[in-house]
Amino acid sequence: MLKIAVLAISGVLMAVMLKQVKPEYSVFISMAVCICIFIYLLSKLQTVLGYLSQLEVFAHMDGVWLETVLKMLGITYITQFASDLCKDAGYSAIANQIELFAKISILFLSFPVLMALVQTIGEAL
Repeated sequence: MLKIAVLAISGVLMAVMLKQVKPEYSVFISMAVCICIFIYLLSKLQTVLGYLSQLEVFAHMDGVWLETVLKMLGITYITQFASDLCKDAGYSAIANQIELFAKISILFLSFPVLMALVQTIGEAL
């Protein structure tokens, strides 16, 4: 966390200094810092995925459920990242469209899970 904090604070300080001289470049600094943090986050996600696969084997879970949940989680993280970048750049209309598309994508991903749940409840009754 310390690395991320130092990177973020350094990026903010550079963006603030550049904003006085070249305001258009401060957005690029902000985006570059965000992308670096996101790439660092992706490298750490490999560890989480390893633990989740161990949990899947240990709990005898169906891989489809876990895969669907991970896809939904990925959509939310990527959406938040892209939406925030667009909002910071001043394009809130595009950010809103990204968020809308993500909500619909998650809705489509959730239908098989919902159908399986309804089927399981129907079998139990």
